[in-house]
Amino acid sequence: MQFIDQARIKLRAGKGGDGIVAFRREKYVPAGGPSGGDGGNGGHVVLEADANLQTLLDFKFKRLFVAADGKRGGPNRCTGSSGKDLVIKVPCGTEIRDLNTGIVLGDLIDNGQRLFVAFGGRGGLGNAHYLSNRNRAPEKFTEGKEGEEWFLQLELKLLAEVGIIGLPNAGKSTLIAVLSSARPKIADYPFTTLVPNLGVVRRPTGDGTLFADIPGLISGAAQGAGLGHDFLRHIVRTKLLVHLLDAGAVDPVKDMLSVEKELSLYGQGLMDHPRLLVINKKELLEDRAIKELVQSLEKVSSHKVLVISAAMGNGLSELLDQVWEELGI
Repeated sequence: MQFIDQARIKLRAGKGGDGIVAFRREKYVPAGGPSGGDGGNGGHVVLEADANLQTLLDFKFKRLFVAADGKRGGPNRCTGSSGKDLVIKVPCGTEIRDLNTGIVLGDLIDNGQRLFVAFGGRGGLGNAHYLSNRNRAPEKFTEGKEGEEWFLQLELKLLAEVGIIGLPNAGKSTLIAVLSSARPKIADYPFTTLVPNLGVVRRPTGDGTLFADIPGLISGAAQGAGLGHDFLRHIVRTKLLVHLLDAGAVDPVKDMLSVEKELSLYGQGLMDHPRLLVINKKELLEDRAIKELVQSLEKVSSHKVLVISAAMGNGLSELLDQVWEELGI
């Protein structure tokens, strides 16, 4: 399944039905008078969060959504039927913005949560409304109003509780594969991960916690370099960040500062998120070198540093214990 996390769509609510001009023409009903009915209201356009959806792929090929119009009024003061509301399903975690102003109209997080985006036009009035002592046979009616029209930007932000971040080849995909049943693509070249990978990790309480492996950040990601800018939005909702560092890198301390800089430049409160610093691939260094690296990182970051080997399965229990502690589980 292709992962699409942004989409631009146009919504148009239904037009209200027109009122009509009609007069009663029945035997034994003298001077029946005006009987034109009102038009029905146009249908609304509603966005609804659906937990079964994981991507905005449905909006890649269809971008115009139009609700049903209201029907025109009928004789004998019959009101036309209203247009049916158009309900559009979106994944949980979808943020809706007005494309022209950038104003956030809503944020659909919970399954079944709804947002009325475009309201249908009101139906017109039939000539029965214009009966008066001075005008006993009015031929006036009003047309239905046009429905609202919106150009929207949809942005999907994953609802993972734990986000795994780091430079390319830090071992993020390997870690989420070992911790959960996720099966991401893993290789030894940059940008193996092109889309976020999700995996459910079992808590001590028995239920699951959603982990997200975010594609590698590089210097300049917050300004659009590499893939990081496209996916930084997915860690905004996380409760905890696991910052993975490659023990075999030339300068892991510099790597850590590079990613921290991108988080700061992106904003959205990412620097305020609780973070765990984790050195991965400890099998690449001797114990003495690992100890010196831990001391350097703790001195620069003021964070406690954990040491693991995702590939060898070492230190994962300690990592998860720290994750549950940070999440208050």
